[in-house]
Amino acid sequence: MVPLPGGTYRRGSTEFYPDEAPVHEVTVGPFEIEQHPVTNAQFAAFVDATGYVTVAERPLDPADYPGVAVEDLQPGALVFTPTAGPVNLSDWRQWWRWQPGARWSAPHGPGSSIEGREDHPVVQVSYEDAQAYAAWAGRSLPTEAEWEYAGRGGLDGARFAWGDEYQPDGELLANHWQGSFPYRNTGARGWVGTSPVGTFPANGFGLADMTGNVWEWTSSFYTPNHAVDARTAEEVAAARDALTIEMPACCAPSTGAAMAAAHPAPHDPLGAAGLDEDTATDVRAAASAEPGSAIPRRVLKGGSHLCAPEYCLRYRPAARSPQAVDTATSHIGFRCVVRPPVAVAPSTPGMPASARNLLG
Repeated sequence: MVPLPGGTYRRGSTEFYPDEAPVHEVTVGPFEIEQHPVTNAQFAAFVDATGYVTVAERPLDPADYPGVAVEDLQPGALVFTPTAGPVNLSDWRQWWRWQPGARWSAPHGPGSSIEGREDHPVVQVSYEDAQAYAAWAGRSLPTEAEWEYAGRGGLDGARFAWGDEYQPDGELLANHWQGSFPYRNTGARGWVGTSPVGTFPANGFGLADMTGNVWEWTSSFYTPNHAVDARTAEEVAAARDALTIEMPACCAPSTGAAMAAAHPAPHDPLGAAGLDEDTATDVRAAASAEPGSAIPRRVLKGGSHLCAPEYCLRYRPAARSPQAVDTATSHIGFRCVVRPPVAVAPSTPGMPASARNLLG
C-alpha cells in the first residue's frame, strides 16, 4: 500500500472525450492505494481461502436474458479476438466475443491458463468480484476522484501520468496497443495483452500501471460528464440524452448486450436530492444504466492494453469509461484502497498468513 496525503486537484479534461469535461477542482482526503493492480496470484489466494465463485463462473438466469437460447446461457465472459484485417471500427462485435468457460483462471476460455502469469493483473472480474476481494482483504474500491488523484501522480492538469508529451525521448511509458487496431498488435515492450505489473515506469506517486495494462473498476456510478456528477438523476438522464458524440466501445459492452439480451428500460427516476442514502444510491444506479438497460454502470479508469490512439486514446488519468456491473472481460481488473483509520492487517477470518503476504 502506498499512502497518499490527499488534497485538491483539477479533475477531467476538455481535449479528448466529452464525458471527461468539464475540468473542475476536486478535493479528496488521505488514503492508501495498492501499488499495482491485483494480480492473478493475489486473486488466487482469495479464491483458495474463501471458495469464492466469480460471476463469470455462475449459471446464467434465463429471466435476465429474455430471447437468448438456452444453449447460449452458459457461464462465460467477453474475450477480445483480433480481426483478420482492417474493419469498420463502429461495430465492436467484430472483435469481442462471448466465450463460454472464460473466467479469471482461464481468461481466454477453455485451454487458456494463468500459469506463468501469476504477476499479471487478474482479469475477467466483474464489479461484484472486485468488491468481494476488497471486502475480504479489508479494503475498498477507490472512487473515481480518488483514482484520478492517484493516477495523476502529483502532475495536476497534465495530459498523461508522466506529463504532456506522449513519448518523451521516444520511450513508451504505458502498455497500450501498438500497431493497427484491431488486427495487428506488435506488442508493448514485447507484451501483447497484459504485462507483469511494474513492467512500465511508475508514476510520481510510485504507482505502477495507473495507465495502460488493464482498465480498473471504481466505486463511482457513471455519469455522461462531470457537470452532472452527484446531481439529480433527472439531470444525469438529460445530459446522457444530449450526448450525441459516439463513444467507441474500447472497453466492452455489457454482458447483456454481448448476448443480445433485451433489458427493460427503467422508469424515469426521481431526483436524488433529499432522499435517504439507500434510495439515492438506487436512483444514481438507475440513471447510470445505458438507455434500454436496467444494469447499472460504474466508472472504469486508466485504459488498457487494447487502447489504440486511432480508436481509444484513453491511457490518460482523465479518461473514463462506463462499464455494466455484470460484465467481466479479458482487459478489466482493479486495485484497492484503504481510508483512515488504516488497519494494520486484514482481520477477516480464514485469511492465511501467506495470503496476507501476497496482499502486500
